Amino acid sequence: MIKISSIFDAPADRVWEEANTSRLLNYVTRGRIAFDPIEPPQFPERWAEGDYKVAMRGFGTVPLGSQTIGIEFPPPRGDTRILRDNGSGRFFRKWDHWIYIEPMEDGRTRYTDELDFDAGVLNPIAKPIVREFYQHRQARWKKLIASDFRY
Repeated sequence: MIKISSIFDAPADRVWEEANTSRLLNYVTRGRIAFDPIEPPQFPERWAEGDYKVAMRGFGTVPLGSQTIGIEFPPPRGDTRILRDNGSGRFFRKWDHWIYIEPMEDGRTRYTDELDFDAGVLNPIAKPIVREFYQHRQARWKKLIASDFRY
């Protein structure tokens, strides 16, 4: 399991709103992985519960096969809102990504990515790569927040 948290200089309501938009996905993953919708052929403006089949490209060009993004909205835990991608794909038989968005008393947000995945015999190789990928995502979030959410 991988768990990475950051403090974002933005209110939790705004972070939650952005987390629910599909445009955020390619923004926070830019430079590492691009996601192209297959089924349905377009992402919705805002995520809805359900499965989204995507083609993935590493570094924007290298084909990485397909993946299912399985969007779920589990019930909040107190003030912490949760978004889950319970997906799977070619390399990752299991991709269970939980996002926790927790308001802080000072108006900032604690944002946590928690991921449990299964890449079979590739797990030892995949773990440091996946960890760096989520560190990159959170750094991209911070850049977006610093720009006042200008994509």
